[in-house]
Amino acid sequence: MPVRIRLQRHGKKGKPFYWIVAADSRVKRDGKFLEKLGTYNPMVEPADIQIDVDAAVKWLMNGAQPTETARAILKYKGVLYKKHLLVGVRKGAFDMEEAERRFAEWLERHEAKVQAHKDRVAEREAAAKKAIYDREKAYSDARAAKQTPAPEAAETATEDDAGQAPEAGDAGAQAEEGGEA
Repeated sequence: MPVRIRLQRHGKKGKPFYWIVAADSRVKRDGKFLEKLGTYNPMVEPADIQIDVDAAVKWLMNGAQPTETARAILKYKGVLYKKHLLVGVRKGAFDMEEAERRFAEWLERHEAKVQAHKDRVAEREAAAKKAIYDREKAYSDARAAKQTPAPEAAETATEDDAGQAPEAGDAGAQAEEGGEA
C-alpha cells in the first residue's frame, strides 16, 4: 500500500485549516488516514504549523512520499533535514549524538529567523494601526474645527444680526486706533 503524507482540509468555507496526515494514496483527500502528524493553519502570519517531527520522520524512513505542499511544510519544520541526518547515521557518516547536535543547531537558527519575521510583522501591524489612528484623529480634528466657528467670526456675526453694521469710514478709523495702541 503506497503511503502519502498530505494535507486533509478542515475548517469553514474561506477559512481553511489542514491536518497533516499519513494516508493511503488511493483514499480520497478528506477520507480515512493512517496517522495524524500535525496541523497547518495558513490564515495567520506567519503560518502556524504544529507537527510531530519524530512521527513524520518515521513515515518518511518507511517510504512515505509527501505531496508538494506537504514537502514544503516538512522542509520548513526541519523534518526532511532530520531524515537526511538519520540516513547519514545509518550509513555510518557520524553518530546519533552528532546528528542530534546538528539538528538542534539548525532548529535554533530557524527559530531565530521565524522570530525575526514575527517581529517584523508585529511592527508592520503597529505602524498600520498608528497610521489609521493618526488619519482618524486628523479627520475628527478638522471636522471639529469646521463645526466650531472662530471667535472673530462670531463677533462679526452678532454685530451684523443687531443691524449695526460698521461703515467703511469707521473701520478705517478703528484700524488706525489699533495701530497706535
